[in-house]
Amino acid sequence: MTNTVSPPPEPPSVEWLGQPRGLSVLFLTEMWTQFSFFGMRTLLVYYMTKQLMIDQQRSSLIYGGYAAAVYFTPIVGGIVADRLIGKRNAVVLGGLLMAAGHFMMAFENLFYPALAAIALGNGLFLPSLSSQINSLYREGDPRLASAYNVYYVGINLGAFLAPFVCGTLGEVYGWHWGFAAAGIGMLIGLGTYLAGLRYLPAEPPRGRAAPTRVRADGDRKRFLLLFGIMAVVIIFRGAYEQNGNTIALWTDSGVDRHLNAHLSIPLTWFQALNPLLIFLLTPILVSYWTRLAKTGREPSSVRKMVTGAMLLALSFAVIAVASAWADAHHVRSSWIWLTVFFVVMTAGELFILPVGLGLFGRLAPKGFEATAIAIWFFAGFAGNLLAGGLGVLWSVLSQPVFFTLTALVSVVAGLLLIPFIRAGARAEHAMTAPSGGAP
Repeated sequence: MTNTVSPPPEPPSVEWLGQPRGLSVLFLTEMWTQFSFFGMRTLLVYYMTKQLMIDQQRSSLIYGGYAAAVYFTPIVGGIVADRLIGKRNAVVLGGLLMAAGHFMMAFENLFYPALAAIALGNGLFLPSLSSQINSLYREGDPRLASAYNVYYVGINLGAFLAPFVCGTLGEVYGWHWGFAAAGIGMLIGLGTYLAGLRYLPAEPPRGRAAPTRVRADGDRKRFLLLFGIMAVVIIFRGAYEQNGNTIALWTDSGVDRHLNAHLSIPLTWFQALNPLLIFLLTPILVSYWTRLAKTGREPSSVRKMVTGAMLLALSFAVIAVASAWADAHHVRSSWIWLTVFFVVMTAGELFILPVGLGLFGRLAPKGFEATAIAIWFFAGFAGNLLAGGLGVLWSVLSQPVFFTLTALVSVVAGLLLIPFIRAGARAEHAMTAPSGGAP
């Protein structure tokens, strides 16, 4: 069976921007996939409350339930990909289901089946695509850590374009046009993946050596560490996922979006601020961490994640103060405060989400890459359930109190991550030590 282990997929002569060409394939596939996903998400709350006439509390629960399902199905999808059908087949089947769901959103009577199709397709697609990153690199390749930051930019490039295309089409020409654009984006992403298969390494055999490896003490400890971190990230997600839920509602009801007497910023355009800031801040942070790494002072992944949770708490504290001032003066909050929120929130996101994704990808045992990535996304499932429940309080509490509560939720997440700092640092060191080897 030694011949089944594939060599690195590409020689340096066909690398792009210092990374394997296969990373560009995964980057572009993910970009178009996220264009479709965020294009639909940008419209979802407004579509429910303005077109389907669903009240705010119920729409918040539907939003939270759908977002939770999007992150729950990868648990099953990751296992199916690793043990049964393979990552490539899972990506193709999942992509087709997601595209069908987006097109189904154009019909009001198919609203719930459409959400189900997108969630099921995403379960196969999401862990199977990102778990292919590791296989592009030799063991110990120092470029692997930064590869996840590059990949995360691809996620947010699609998310940046989505509000301008899908959001504008939905607001100006009709919701169904926006949903159809999301479906087209998904098909483009799937076509990109199929066209670039030759740049991706062959898949290893399924269901053979991996079960004995995962029983090793080191692998068990690693899985326990990942489960512990995932449990805390659930709490972080409860606050973070308000971005697409109650923050969208506050933008509509509590923010003055006027630039002057005649010009007003469209609602959905604010959803593009987060990915735009990711483009601007990611190179700065990666450069900063690279300089620290050269001197041996780069923080561990879990320590970065603690910083991210505290920054998210600060972002909600800022708008809690802004909304309290607005309430006291019986005015709406300036759109400038919303912009400040997105700047601080995005900084916190970059310290925790791509860092956590990379940590789970690097610590994944061989043969269980998609499963380990699915564990990371499970935090999105439970976190969105928490976010949906927390969002129900939007109609009960005042805006300043709600934002203060959300900030406290993120503070709790940061404090609970602190005990994992030492174990996380040891696990990362073991993966890079000369005698450590691959999992």
